[in-house]
Amino acid sequence: MIKIKNIVKITIVALMGVLIVNSNSFSAGIKERMKARVPEIKALKEAGVVGENNMGYLEILGNRPKQNDVVAAENKDRKKVYSAIAKQQGATADSVGKRRAIQIAGKTNPGEWLQDKDGKWVQKK
Repeated sequence: MIKIKNIVKITIVALMGVLIVNSNSFSAGIKERMKARVPEIKALKEAGVVGENNMGYLEILGNRPKQNDVVAAENKDRKKVYSAIAKQQGATADSVGKRRAIQIAGKTNPGEWLQDKDGKWVQKK
């Protein structure tokens, strides 16, 4: 079984691969920041604190405080990446995020939370 850390690394590399290196909308530090957050995001997912929503972003679950600096920072960087990909492909950031959510769902570990296309939260089996 592939560990989530490896999946995230593969995901980051795949996302970065479609970006134009000199793109003004892409910060060189995004990749490094996203990699640095992997352990904390992994722990939050394993604890059931966050899940992956159907738009390609992390979301805090349940009756927990909705502010989390790691989640906010990750989602901000994901938005930048999705926007850069969208610009390159002539699409919208929302459509890129939705496609990414489908990819993430396929790679999510059992027990982690996902939001289906109808907005219902389910635990991956």
